[in-house]
Amino acid sequence: MPIRPTQQKDEEKILDFIRATKVFNDEEIAIAKELLDIYLNDKNQNDYEIFSSVNERDEAIGYVCFGQTPATQATYDLYWIAVDPNVHNKGIGTQLLQFTEKYLKNKNARLIIAETSSTSKYESTRAFYIKKGFEQLARINEYYKSDDDLLIYGKYL
Repeated sequence: MPIRPTQQKDEEKILDFIRATKVFNDEEIAIAKELLDIYLNDKNQNDYEIFSSVNERDEAIGYVCFGQTPATQATYDLYWIAVDPNVHNKGIGTQLLQFTEKYLKNKNARLIIAETSSTSKYESTRAFYIKKGFEQLARINEYYKSDDDLLIYGKYL
């Protein structure tokens, strides 16, 4: 599937499939919308880069959002990676991550950080990161709330 910079027309489709995953709560979805709005509406911003995987009708079916971690040299945060549930397990998430890694290598990035939750609904997310070569670098107990730890994964490029 082609990957291109996310466009205004993609925003609602992306938000629809983020909701459809049934993984993210309303607050997380609002954060995704906020980052999309910043990226799409503030052409002077350089904190976020967002790309979409698109189908043959040029409709977004997956997306990735990342940006350089403030006050670091060549470390990047993987803020979001999500795929429409209707096309899960077709390699789109892998393709988006490979695209991101290649893109960041070309920018001389050395480390990608991905943060996620320890709850069971994020089990497939954690398995995806590990399968793609990320290692768990840290755990902060009860970070999000009681019984919900922050897990920090990283991959050196």
